[in-house]
Amino acid sequence: MLKSYLRDDEKTGLSQNGIYLAESQAASEADDTETEWAWLRKAVLPAHSLLFLKHSKGADWVRNSGLQLHPAAEKYGADWLDNDI
Repeated sequence: MLKSYLRDDEKTGLSQNGIYLAESQAASEADDTETEWAWLRKAVLPAHSLLFLKHSKGADWVRNSGLQLHPAAEKYGADWLDNDI
């Protein structure tokens, strides 16, 4: 189970994905990088965010990140990491 940095009242009204993102941000603010990325791997990031990570960190980093890549594959095609987009 991942460490939670949010109180229950801070989670109220957020979607499950929103909770993952908020927990990731809270872990980042607590300088807990490992937990920050663990929460982020649970979240579904939008395709454009994944594309940004490809351009900034590289395709291999994205492949090995553990992030959910299906939004980008659906928008840009299954081979989006290998193509210039």
